[in-house]
Amino acid sequence: MTEQPAKAQRPARFASAKVRAPQLLERLGELYPEATCSLDWRTPYELLVATMLSAQCTDERVNKVTPGLFERFPDAAAAAAVEPAEVEPYVQSTGFFRNKAKAIVGSSRLLMELHGGEVPQTMEELLVLPGVARKTASVVLAWCFGINAGVTVDTHVSRLSQRLGLSKKREPRQIEPDLMKLVPQEEWQNLSIRLIFHGRAICTARRAQCGICPVQDLCLMGRRIAS
Repeated sequence: MTEQPAKAQRPARFASAKVRAPQLLERLGELYPEATCSLDWRTPYELLVATMLSAQCTDERVNKVTPGLFERFPDAAAAAAVEPAEVEPYVQSTGFFRNKAKAIVGSSRLLMELHGGEVPQTMEELLVLPGVARKTASVVLAWCFGINAGVTVDTHVSRLSQRLGLSKKREPRQIEPDLMKLVPQEEWQNLSIRLIFHGRAICTARRAQCGICPVQDLCLMGRRIAS
């Protein structure tokens, strides 16, 4: 009797994003236990402005700019009293400085007009401010007030969401709802900041270092490379 060749075993089915996301959250938490906002700030107003400046700019650069900026404009009242041209020299090295200076002054004036100079604590109120989109609002709400109103989707989170197989979308506004469905609301900002740290350390924009990645087994790209 002719011996039949053994059938090739099918690879185990890759777990869904819903199953893998909590595992990723836990493991990245072990890798980056001190993961926190990298921007330097003392007040909600300072974090609001620093986050606005971080658009298309590194946190490291922003942290070099803000000491001088906040010495001259320590609060909304100070920035609201000047024209954007007076703010521009302080933020020039962050890129798009004219737009950013205009947004800082415009937001400060609205804060004075609507909130007595204080930073509001709702997504809806923050999104009214010039230069403030969901990313900035989510950062301020989470780190200043402990309110998880969304998942901060920056370039790192966007890139890792696709590589890890957490979202097939490419636009931050489309990626965020996908991520919000994967972990409990109280973990939204933890997921974001841990992905950011991992994107800086290992899964960089230049190349994904899958060979040394501790979460390769939970990653869609890592699985494809390993197979």
